[in-house]
Amino acid sequence: VKQCIQSFVYGVNTPSRWGTQAPFTNITLDWTVPEDMVNMPALVGGKEMDFTYGECKKEMDMVNKAFIEIMIEGDYQGRGFQYPIPTYSITKDFDWSDTENNRLLFTMTAKYGTPYFSNYINSDMKPSDVRSMCCRLRLDLRELRKKGGGYFGSGESTGSIGVVTINLPRISYLSNTKEEFYQMLDHYMDIAARSLDCKRKVISRLMDQGMYPYTKRYLGTFQNHFSTIGLVGMNECLENAKWFDGGNITTEAGNRLAEEILKHMRTRLSDYQERYGALFNLEATPAESTTYRFAKHDVEEFKDIKTASLNGGKPYYTNSSHLPVNYTDDIFKALEMEDNLQVLYTSGTVFHAFLGEKLPDWKSAASLVKKIAYNFKLPYFTLSPTYSVCQDHGYLSGEHFTCPHCGKEAEVYSRITGYYRPVKNWNDGKVSEFNSRKTYTPQELFGRETPASSIQSTADKGEIASTPCSCVPTMHSHTHRNILVT
Repeated sequence: VKQCIQSFVYGVNTPSRWGTQAPFTNITLDWTVPEDMVNMPALVGGKEMDFTYGECKKEMDMVNKAFIEIMIEGDYQGRGFQYPIPTYSITKDFDWSDTENNRLLFTMTAKYGTPYFSNYINSDMKPSDVRSMCCRLRLDLRELRKKGGGYFGSGESTGSIGVVTINLPRISYLSNTKEEFYQMLDHYMDIAARSLDCKRKVISRLMDQGMYPYTKRYLGTFQNHFSTIGLVGMNECLENAKWFDGGNITTEAGNRLAEEILKHMRTRLSDYQERYGALFNLEATPAESTTYRFAKHDVEEFKDIKTASLNGGKPYYTNSSHLPVNYTDDIFKALEMEDNLQVLYTSGTVFHAFLGEKLPDWKSAASLVKKIAYNFKLPYFTLSPTYSVCQDHGYLSGEHFTCPHCGKEAEVYSRITGYYRPVKNWNDGKVSEFNSRKTYTPQELFGRETPASSIQSTADKGEIASTPCSCVPTMHSHTHRNILVT
């Protein structure tokens, strides 16, 4: 079993597509047998067996153990594997006891930050309701039924047609009043919705014509797929608003306005569902390069526009509605301030707990994961320790551009968006973000109470760049060319 899983892990980390990149791979692994499968006859080779999945816990543990052991071992130089990104469901019946697999799971978390955790402790959803289709795409199947009028969504048949990301800071900068801001936001959301509807029609027609034979065989239809609209720079949106003097997203007034904007976008998406007869959702876009691209173009055109960069660093915008990366080193303060915003996304969203170094032991990682799951409603989170790799000495905890043992150059690894990459390979904007980032140090994570209230009561003081498509008109207005990106 371990040999088979090892072949799988090495296979998905082999560059095999355009740009010599490994395919972006995410898998969801259950820790216990899901309730909806406990009494279901197991399938082997497509045939029903005389035993149920509920009787296969031993085999589940075996597969989980083999997978985690391989991920902990890393490659021959001690690097963690980028893919697959595993997602584990934290449910109320999750066994937190000192078992072999728990030690392995949270050792992997403490060392490499590999897994994502889906939080079902504070949610009325079940693991069977939500499937993680990539590193961020949380598919709320009950949202499907609610928005689709009783429609039943199958986890194996859901996904996203595409994502269009909206440049909120530029819209805010160009608007003189709150009303004008919402008018511009609606305008660009309308364009995004039309472009996604156009894409849906084109690829559906191509599949019907036999151009996607494998997709047709295993998926059959795109009707269950979402048209996804995302955003970047909520924090800078508030800072650039001439019509708002309540500070940035860390203030009470700023947090309220951010929540209002997200709810407005959700309402707009509901309207699109009725208009186009298709599913729409709102995503906290990963925006690995988009946060830099948008900010770079905006600064070139508007010298006084505010970005998230500090001390003359390369410009970038804060991801989605996240806090400024240099705002706090208190993880629970950050969690409380983002909790009410994270739950408003109906597609992908994630909270990254950036750690300066490896956690002391597996119990520390388990304790932190448990505390987050039980005290906050955000649906998806990671623990993301920084680590380094020396060619001669392998894994090094923390940030070391030079190996402390031999003095040779070392690679520093951190999570750029959904996955780990060497910092030296990041784009200039993300490097600027990394240099500004405050991390949560292991010594500060434990023994603290969750703050009763973290939001400050007083203020502290868009381009259309779209994937070429013959049915979407190109927009040439210099003012409006940086609002959307697909």
